Amino acid sequence: MPDLSRLGLGTAPIGNLYRAMSDAEAEATVHAALDAGIRYFDTAPHYGFGLAEERLGSALAGRTDVRVSTKVGRLLVPTDDPTPERHGFVGARACEPVFDYSGDAVLRSHDASLRRLRRDRVDVLLAHDLGRLTHGDAHDAMLRDFLDGGYPAMRRLRDEGTVDAIGIGVNEVAVCLDLLERVEIDTILLAGRYTLLDRSAAVRLLPLCAERGVRVIVGGPYNSGILAQSFTTSAERRFNYEPADVGIVAEAQALEAECALFGVALPEAALQFPLRHPAVDRVIAGMANPAEVADNVARIAVPVPDALWQTLETVPA
Repeated sequence: MPDLSRLGLGTAPIGNLYRAMSDAEAEATVHAALDAGIRYFDTAPHYGFGLAEERLGSALAGRTDVRVSTKVGRLLVPTDDPTPERHGFVGARACEPVFDYSGDAVLRSHDASLRRLRRDRVDVLLAHDLGRLTHGDAHDAMLRDFLDGGYPAMRRLRDEGTVDAIGIGVNEVAVCLDLLERVEIDTILLAGRYTLLDRSAAVRLLPLCAERGVRVIVGGPYNSGILAQSFTTSAERRFNYEPADVGIVAEAQALEAECALFGVALPEAALQFPLRHPAVDRVIAGMANPAEVADNVARIAVPVPDALWQTLETVPA
C-alpha cells in the first residue's frame, strides 16, 4: 500500500475545468480518493465559481479525518453571462469571480466557502493568485489591499483558531519571495514552478522556505497536463493552462526518453519529483475521475532509481 500522506487531490477538475462533469462523477472521484487513502483536498471559490467547493462539501459530508484547504482573494458576483466556458470552466455556476483582497472580502469569502463546503472550519486558508504576472499594472494596488486588509484578516482567523494555517496559493515565484520578506506565513501552495519542466522555485524560494520553516505544497506537478501522459498517446498537450508550444513539447519528450532508459514512465517521475526537496511537504494533482485517482496512487508508489534522479537533476529546466 503506497504512503499517501504526501499526496493531495486538487479539485479544479470537479469544478468543470475544461470539461463539464456530473455531480455523480465528481462525487465518485472524491470517494475514490478517500477509498485509496488520500486525506488532503485543495479547493477554491474560483474553481467552477463555487461548484468545486459545493461538490467537495457534499462528498466529504460528515468526514472528520480529512484536511481541506481553500482560498480567498476573489468574490463571486452573480452574472447573466451565457458564455458556456469562462476562465476555463465549462457550464459552471452563474457567477463572475472578482478579485478583492480587502479584509472584509477575505472574511466574506471565507464564510461563503464554509457554507459551500458544509464545514465549520478549513485547515488551511490561502490568498489566491497574487502576483504581477496575474494582475499586471494592478498588482501594486492588489498587494497593498492584501497587506493592509486581507492579510490581517487571515492572521486574525488563525490567531483565533478558526484555521490552522494561512498562506498564499500562487503560480509566481517573485510574489512569494516578496511576501516572505514582509509578513509571516505558514504555507505556500506553488503551482507549476517546481516541476520537471520548470524548476524556477529551486533557485531562491525553496531554500528560503526550508530555512524559515514555511511549508511548501507543490501544485501542478504535470504543468497542466503535458507531463501527465506518455507521448505515445495523441492527447492534447497543455502547459501552464495553454496549448504547449513546440519547444516545450520537445523538452517534455526528452524527459520522457530519459525516464524510459530507467524503466520509469514520465508521469511517475513528474509526480514524485517535487517531493524530493526537503522544503516540500506534499504534492497535489488535479484528478477528474476515479481512473485518474487510481493512476496517481499507482504513480506515487513506483520505485524510481536514484540514477534517474541524478540524471534528471542535471537536465536544465
